[in-house]
Amino acid sequence: MQTIKLYFSIFILFIISTASVFGQYTLPEYSSFTLDNGLKVYLMERHAVPVISVSVIIPAGAIDDEPAKAGLADLTATALKHGTKNYTKSKLDETVDFLGSYINTGASKEYSYVESKFAAKDQDEILNILKEVLIDPVFDAEEFEKEKNRLLVNLDQQKESPRSVIGAYFNKLIYSDHVYGNITNGTKNTVSSLTVNDVKEFHKNNYLPNNAAISIVGDFPSKEMKKKISKLFKEWKKGSTKTTNKASEQFEIPNNSRILLVNKDDAKETTFIIGQKGISRNNPDYIAIDVINTLFGGRFTSMLNDELRVNSGLTYGAGSRFSTLKNSGTFYISTFTAKETTEAAIDKAIEVLNTLHEKGIDEKNLTSGKNYVKGQFPPDYETTSQLASLLTQMFWYNFDESFINNFEKNVDNLDVKKANEIIAKYFPKDNLQFVLVGKADEIKSIAEKYGIVKQVEIKEDIQSPF
Repeated sequence: MQTIKLYFSIFILFIISTASVFGQYTLPEYSSFTLDNGLKVYLMERHAVPVISVSVIIPAGAIDDEPAKAGLADLTATALKHGTKNYTKSKLDETVDFLGSYINTGASKEYSYVESKFAAKDQDEILNILKEVLIDPVFDAEEFEKEKNRLLVNLDQQKESPRSVIGAYFNKLIYSDHVYGNITNGTKNTVSSLTVNDVKEFHKNNYLPNNAAISIVGDFPSKEMKKKISKLFKEWKKGSTKTTNKASEQFEIPNNSRILLVNKDDAKETTFIIGQKGISRNNPDYIAIDVINTLFGGRFTSMLNDELRVNSGLTYGAGSRFSTLKNSGTFYISTFTAKETTEAAIDKAIEVLNTLHEKGIDEKNLTSGKNYVKGQFPPDYETTSQLASLLTQMFWYNFDESFINNFEKNVDNLDVKKANEIIAKYFPKDNLQFVLVGKADEIKSIAEKYGIVKQVEIKEDIQSPF
């Protein structure tokens, strides 16, 4: 067994090491067209395996929820599979399962999505089901109430896991009442008030082909698929284009450090996030920022994990991330530690961030980060599902194949001088914002060391804290 593992490891290393020899990864050829109703369609043929993957993206996310109806986009997306004009929920589930396929639906901060994968021979049946799920859901009242109750139970359960909810607290701290602060799955108070009529109205007003896209990747001839999709979705009626882009509205960036202390009486650990406003997805320095964040907190051997886990033993894992959206984003450091080491862990995280700014990145570390990022890149776009998702992401965030085709070249072009300029420009170190989830009685005095403290109870609904 050890011999097999050794040969496998050597094989993987060979593949990675020879990737640069045979040239940079380039996106497979694809075509696109737009229906009269505004729906953008992407087609990419991949014939190695007789499967097809579909990804649909609709501008109907949490940012489109009214404050009093937070969670509506999420519930609507889930309820799409509760039955259609020609398929009851049970018939839909049975058909998809029998064909060995899947249909997933959901909502994110900015959009809703439908994803599917199926055998090429079943394309007519599954594509028709997908069309009905998108255009003709019935939103059965009984099924809606069941789903709403499941969500309410889930909201309670999430409160038992600080790592499940701390991100929502941090978004509220950064974005406050801006639509990017909307909580995707809502709160108990908002979800409890939602009705099946709310879902029907949300679908009617937001599930429109205008500014929506569908990508289809797999074993099919593009000419035939174009005819099929054009016929299937021509009846999807376009609606009024949204006149106001609330997500593009500016929001006030805090000019002092604030700490949101979330009390959890039975907490044995302190879970915390430290961060600030970040970047949008279309930032021209996106790739360079990704490389540097990989070194700082984006891999197991990062600066953060080395200092907080390996050298100090303060946590089992620490990392950092730039969470990007179409019009904004956040940067944050996240980890957890024992109550007794709360102050030491926070201080160490801030110390590592300051070290990044003071000492910067040298050639050796930069080369390591660049190699790591390039090694992770091609495997992200190998399957039909990954490629279908990529095409809809390209549509949503308005980037083209040059981002993919030039990725490795742009990584290679990053030098030490530029890297350290990126650190100074994009990695925040002043007016940091903190969220601490833990036993407030034991850590409040520590929290006060870092700025203005606002304490809330984890059992309460998440609201704008300041």
